[in-house]
Amino acid sequence: MTSATTMSTALEPVHRERLMSLAREVSFEAGTRLFEEGRHADRFWIVRTGTVALDLHVPGRRPAVVESLGHGELVGWAWHFPPYLWHLGAEAMTPVRAWEFDAEAVRERCAADAAFGRAIAVWVGRVVAQRLHATRVRLLDLYAPCGSGDLL
Repeated sequence: MTSATTMSTALEPVHRERLMSLAREVSFEAGTRLFEEGRHADRFWIVRTGTVALDLHVPGRRPAVVESLGHGELVGWAWHFPPYLWHLGAEAMTPVRAWEFDAEAVRERCAADAAFGRAIAVWVGRVVAQRLHATRVRLLDLYAPCGSGDLL
């Protein structure tokens, strides 16, 4: 993921401080599931150390890993968009230390402070756009015919 989507570079210091005032430190052992596809998205995390894999349920198989997230990256964005349901699952691939945020508290702060709310929305939107682009590139790598030309 590009540094433009990490919290430390995507948010101005004043907005970063407002968000961090709602954070609590958490740790996960390797193999811990953070959330499951289709469940209620009531929190999100920013990775401090370790690696979190985003995965997709595949019937009859192990979940397929679609992306790995590390230091400074946002884990979970479905908390920001109704109906607040996870679209993927997430698992700690290594021991993980993270900041955890209560989604409802963050949404309430966004509603109370328009500038803060806009900053969070733009940040989360950039994360979503970057991940969709990365997924598109992976799909082209898998399914595009050889010599199909440049991406436009």
